[in-house]
Amino acid sequence: MKLRLRVWRQKNADAPGAMATYEVDGISEDMSFLEMLDTLNEELILRGEEPVAFDHDCREGICGACSLVINGDAHGSERTTTCQLHMRSFEDGDTIDVEPWRASAFPVVKDLVVDRSAFDRIIQAGGYVSVPTGSAPEAHATPVPKADADSAFEHAECIGCGACVAACPNGSAMLFTSAKVNHLNVLPQGAPERETRVLDMVAAMDEEGFGGCTLTGECATACPKGIPLPSITAMNREWLRATRKVKR
Repeated sequence: MKLRLRVWRQKNADAPGAMATYEVDGISEDMSFLEMLDTLNEELILRGEEPVAFDHDCREGICGACSLVINGDAHGSERTTTCQLHMRSFEDGDTIDVEPWRASAFPVVKDLVVDRSAFDRIIQAGGYVSVPTGSAPEAHATPVPKADADSAFEHAECIGCGACVAACPNGSAMLFTSAKVNHLNVLPQGAPERETRVLDMVAAMDEEGFGGCTLTGECATACPKGIPLPSITAMNREWLRATRKVKR
């Protein structure tokens, strides 16, 4: 398979960026998208050129490190992570545009790498539960209704990749933040910080400069783990509940 790649190149956060065109040949349809980029970088290194910087870690769709906009779609046209997107999804001779996440809260570090530490600061604001010291509690001491457990597991699947932000026309982080809030607020273990969690995490999200949510739904469509759009509504309810309780 022979492909033409148009890749965003940017030396650093302060330097201007532009698309650079490369031709790659001998690409197997069984390669992942990141393996295809590895092939490109090997060729660039052999030619004495600077390889393309991009984020990756586990390459198993778990860590959320891979973060590319491919032909205008976060993680590509399939609902998966970039590392799990395979070249069989493309045709021989295709031209593929590869860009970094586009959001003011995710500044470009170099080429396709962006700084997503804003997500870390949102989690630090309230993404935790109180853990009393002493011996471990008995496993069944606090019953959790199955519906609540299922909801918690569904939201806990968020890997923090940032595709929701990249896909949102407003650059909103509402889906990410709602997943982290709802994952804990629905469980009895999260009850002690229920109000402060949602207030603090939403405040941290706003401070980071993410855009406002207008419920376009692009975030849920792009999410590789299927975090549902109603998660945002659930967080809004939690926020209103917490606001009223604090005012009392």
